[in-house]
Amino acid sequence: MEKSRIRKSRASSSDEARRYRQQGHDDAFKEYQNNKVEAKEKLRPHMVALAGKLQDKHRLKAFIEKSMFNGGEVNYLTVYEKNKFHVFWGKEVEQIMADNFEVTNSKARQLGQFPEQKVLFRFEGTNLAELEMRNDSLIHYKEIRFNMYKPKAMKLLFSNITATKNYNKKVILYGEAIKHFGR
Repeated sequence: MEKSRIRKSRASSSDEARRYRQQGHDDAFKEYQNNKVEAKEKLRPHMVALAGKLQDKHRLKAFIEKSMFNGGEVNYLTVYEKNKFHVFWGKEVEQIMADNFEVTNSKARQLGQFPEQKVLFRFEGTNLAELEMRNDSLIHYKEIRFNMYKPKAMKLLFSNITATKNYNKKVILYGEAIKHFGR
């Protein structure tokens, strides 16, 4: 009987702490909603600095390794397209992207937009990926999103990796993945 009260007490204090932290998060999001212009202006120098750091190819490769392959924990990039799985070796993907990305900041293209709110990863003059602070909802506020456009990413990889091997009817291996996959 005594143990259940202790557990309930711990759960209650944990719930209280969670509510307290959530309240702070709610307040920050409300403050952002009320002062979007100020928040976007404050973000600009940080995104410019981040783009500057990611222009270093070594640092860019490390960022790609961490963001896409969890610091080496994941070995492959697998893309499902046209009813097939396209499998690439992670280290090869990191190198290709680091070698080919041009890192820059976004620009304000329309009235009401703010420049330098995103870090863009460009290939052949078009945006292939972007990194941004989310502010679209309370749930995602202050999260960082890194997303990539699949057709453009596939074009980059296909243009740099010519070796392919059909593993089976649904799986195609590319480049270094041919040596490593299934071992």
